[in-house]
Amino acid sequence: MTTEDYWRLNATDLTTLTRSGDISAEDAVQSAIDRMHEVNPDLNAVVEDLSTEALDRARHLDRSRARGAPVGPLHGVPVTIKINVDQKGHATSNGVVALKDVIASDDAPVVRNLHKAGAVVIGRTNTPEFSFRADTDNPLHGRTHNPWGRHISPGGSSGGAGAAVMAGIGALAHGNDIGGSLRFPAAANGAVTIKPGLGRVPAWNPSQQAERGLLAQSMSVQGLITRSAADLHLSMPSLIAADPRDPFHVPIPWRGEPLDGPIKVAFTKDTFGYALHSEVEKALDTARDALSDAGYQVEEVSPPDVFECGRTGYRTLMGEVLTLMKSDIEAAGSKTIRDIFDVYFQEFPPIVGTDLVQMLAKRSHYAREWSLFMQDYPLVLSPFLPQPFFKPDRDTEGAEGVHEVLGCAVYSYAMNFLGLPAACVPARLADLPSGPQPINIQIAARRWREDLAVDAAAAIEARVGQMHLPLWKRMSAAK
Repeated sequence: MTTEDYWRLNATDLTTLTRSGDISAEDAVQSAIDRMHEVNPDLNAVVEDLSTEALDRARHLDRSRARGAPVGPLHGVPVTIKINVDQKGHATSNGVVALKDVIASDDAPVVRNLHKAGAVVIGRTNTPEFSFRADTDNPLHGRTHNPWGRHISPGGSSGGAGAAVMAGIGALAHGNDIGGSLRFPAAANGAVTIKPGLGRVPAWNPSQQAERGLLAQSMSVQGLITRSAADLHLSMPSLIAADPRDPFHVPIPWRGEPLDGPIKVAFTKDTFGYALHSEVEKALDTARDALSDAGYQVEEVSPPDVFECGRTGYRTLMGEVLTLMKSDIEAAGSKTIRDIFDVYFQEFPPIVGTDLVQMLAKRSHYAREWSLFMQDYPLVLSPFLPQPFFKPDRDTEGAEGVHEVLGCAVYSYAMNFLGLPAACVPARLADLPSGPQPINIQIAARRWREDLAVDAAAAIEARVGQMHLPLWKRMSAAK
């Protein structure tokens, strides 16, 4: 492999070389930057180019290593950061024109933890306005495109992150997830991610003027989008390092105790009346067979009521959004995002007042039911979406569009309301009339056992392969 091709390496393979000194951090970062400059003009995934400071940092890492200083687990790995998280000296715009000059005075915990691990930030990635769409477009930076083609949305709200990492712009991409914003882009772009459980990754933005609402605090989590499950095992232990600025962080190791006997997996194809597309069903069958062959005990059984939990959770979140965010959206949002929120409130009638307080209490009921179920079934294999990923701007097409984008995504936001970890991994490459498209499935896990979900994702990936190879060949052929 030539220096120019280092961008093709997963983070796990790259760190084997950078930590040993076989390649320099500067060469690893330069290759990723060159790739960014080659493909990002077409994708618009990275909206702030940090090449100069990235190369300065990479050279500093090389000098430190040469002096015999210890190297971090992510030494020289090029990464991207989503523009809704603070990075010192850069704007935390959240895709909103009115916030374009909000310059962070310090790094958020996830940025600090990545730096401590030796990662190098090469750019900041796009998000929709207020990071509250499952698609990525905004008046400040424009639309992000999916590297698989413009027939598929790049997902959201971490759409820039998903498109970047799958196009080879950095080996790791930071994102976050309040209802699916790590998993939607993973599914759209054929990437791998784990939505961590509540309290696993420290979170706080020094630039914020007020504390977030209780549901935003308990449903939103920080994470990474990667090209391989192994890269999550490599990188997440660094991301979960404690930070005193998050008083509710739970400082427990990434790896939990091994479970006795074969791990039981609850397998369900239930889509609650939404049509299950044949390609999604094939992806589920492939994932089931991969886990069975890997030694898991897969049983077709329904988990506790996902539909009620998910819909109740998102309606409760909409109640908090209506109370705490609607005035900001009306004042600073574009007509597009204001119209989308109007339809959100129709699809998910906000729970407010006394009912809101009661639903916050009932959240413990749902979580307890799942906790008891997961004593027998530590993992749950399910669809992520019942249909292949939607087209760009589908959520601007009224009630029908929002229903297809978010209304049927109950497996996604149910996990946020429950605070449970959930991995999303591609299990099939579909050849649809609109073009090739990855199909991802979801694996939910017991509380604090993100490692089990990632292990299962790795077993599925071992059967299916990684999705970036056909993508890169296709992009190269199109040049």
